[in-house]
Amino acid sequence: MDKKNLSIKNLLLGKPLKSNELGKEKLNRIWGVPIMASDAVSSVAYAIEEILMVLVPVLGMVSINYLGIVTMPIIFLLLVLAFSYSQIIDHYPNGGGAYIVSSENIGKKTSLVAASALIIDYIMTVAVSLSSATSAFLAAFPQIAEYRVIIALLCLCFITIINLRGISESSKVFGIPTYGFIIIMGIMILTGLTKIIFGKLPPINYGNMDFPTQGNTDFFLSFLLLKAFSSGCSALTGIEAVSNAVPSFKEPSQRTAKDVLYILVGIIVFIFGGSVLLAVNLRVVPVTGSTIISQMGAAVFGNGILFYILQFATSFILLLAANTAYNGLPTLLAILAEDRYLPMQFSQRGTKLSFSNGIMFIFGAAGFLLVVFNADTHHMIPLYSVGVFLSFTLSQVGMVIKWRKIKGQGWKHKCFTNSFGAVMTFIGMIIVLWTKFTGGAWMLIIAIPMLTLIMSKIKKHYDLIAEQLKVDDFVDHYHKSKSLDKNLCIVLVNSMSRSLLKSLNYANSLTSNVIALHVSTDSDRTEYLKEKWEDFEIDIPLEVLDAPYRDIIPPLEAYIEKEESKLKPGQDISVVIIKFIEIHWYDNILHNQTTYFIQRKLSNYRNVATIIVPYLYKVK
Repeated sequence: MDKKNLSIKNLLLGKPLKSNELGKEKLNRIWGVPIMASDAVSSVAYAIEEILMVLVPVLGMVSINYLGIVTMPIIFLLLVLAFSYSQIIDHYPNGGGAYIVSSENIGKKTSLVAASALIIDYIMTVAVSLSSATSAFLAAFPQIAEYRVIIALLCLCFITIINLRGISESSKVFGIPTYGFIIIMGIMILTGLTKIIFGKLPPINYGNMDFPTQGNTDFFLSFLLLKAFSSGCSALTGIEAVSNAVPSFKEPSQRTAKDVLYILVGIIVFIFGGSVLLAVNLRVVPVTGSTIISQMGAAVFGNGILFYILQFATSFILLLAANTAYNGLPTLLAILAEDRYLPMQFSQRGTKLSFSNGIMFIFGAAGFLLVVFNADTHHMIPLYSVGVFLSFTLSQVGMVIKWRKIKGQGWKHKCFTNSFGAVMTFIGMIIVLWTKFTGGAWMLIIAIPMLTLIMSKIKKHYDLIAEQLKVDDFVDHYHKSKSLDKNLCIVLVNSMSRSLLKSLNYANSLTSNVIALHVSTDSDRTEYLKEKWEDFEIDIPLEVLDAPYRDIIPPLEAYIEKEESKLKPGQDISVVIIKFIEIHWYDNILHNQTTYFIQRKLSNYRNVATIIVPYLYKVK
């Protein structure tokens, strides 16, 4: 059964990778650009549409005249953010983006707000992108529109499996379609503008379609433009992903990340700006059953092969936009887990060296949203933008504080730029919250504090356990074996702690033949354990097994099988495992998963007894 499951797993995910192969899995510039660009570049596929969907129902065809007014501030803000995030890459090479910047410069509580906003942003990125991809696909095949949610979920499954196969493989699978979208969009923009210049591409004729006419006060018009601006700011999403995922780039990682960021910004400005120019000249407006991009493609290419290439490329890029979150969010979750704000499982790499638990978290959360919101982009956009702007604002404020602390060459210029960015993004956040509040943005006012509270509680729990496990007087409480029994007893060791002390004392009460066994998945942690073992002068030998694939079960089984083969009739092996006794049912999420799997696996051995030593922590 296990071998069958293993073969299925290998079939889906491919051959496992060793820990020392991590360098091969990192992104270079060629593949880093499409992976990180997919979210930001894909935003143009729906950002223009979101702007016009605000304006057209009120202003009708006059809306086209205001499209440039709305998009210019967005592009300007994009450039400011690009500069800011390039500075963040320089000073924070370990990734984490707004969370790390806020944590170091503003405070831990504020950093959790930034982390919560980023988590929501990334999950919404996946849900919105897949919904938009589904809409683009259904624009070409409207006869299967009733299967919208199923199609979106199938796309989610596909992108999740590819990401579980590792960064290197996913970058190649997703990189080519991304470049394809950039190229076909470039061809459409250049061809369309050339035809317009030479008078060969007239505006789109909507026939007898009834559009409203402008008849509103200046105040209402200003409000409408602000609302359109807030919708169009979806084009800014994805710019932060590069700074969040700096460790995912090949060395020199900072230089590579900055180059990718600059190329990304250039592509966005060209595609977004060019698409707006084309939309204005074609006087394109949203209509039922057809996206803005598809209408412009039909006008420029006709109904030929290039139009269908554009549609499929748009669907793919919107699908792949979700991939940016699959690269950024698992890294952020791993950083939060290392800081003890999330379950430690998020910091563990899977068989393909990806943070697989973070990937599965995205799968579950995004799948839930797709079902709840019926894979409808417009219903999710309000939840999408607030988190983005909140993380933008906090990162900008954090950098301002940093410049004022460290000063240095050109710090006033940098401080001014980040201050301006902070003001702009804060205003953007207020506008989005104000204009989208009744549309669903109010939910974020509840969701962000809830996430912040949950992470604070997890941190408090882990700190409580760490304090109780801390051991300074090991020797005073360590009891050497006085038993005459010679049966082998193996004590599984993870770290130096009071729970380990309890396990060793118990093992020494059973037999004089005790071995401490540590399965190494992290060389630094192993070296620290060896040092502490020598410092405390423990008389039990410490044996270390290497787990190159980060799965402790196979090397443990091999060791047990070797020792079991040495047994004489009547002899057996005892394996001592520590287990935390949970005070609350939800504490089990934070502990004991490894204990459970080891216990289940060792129960298959005839001459091996598994002994669970409970450790009950105190609640303060």
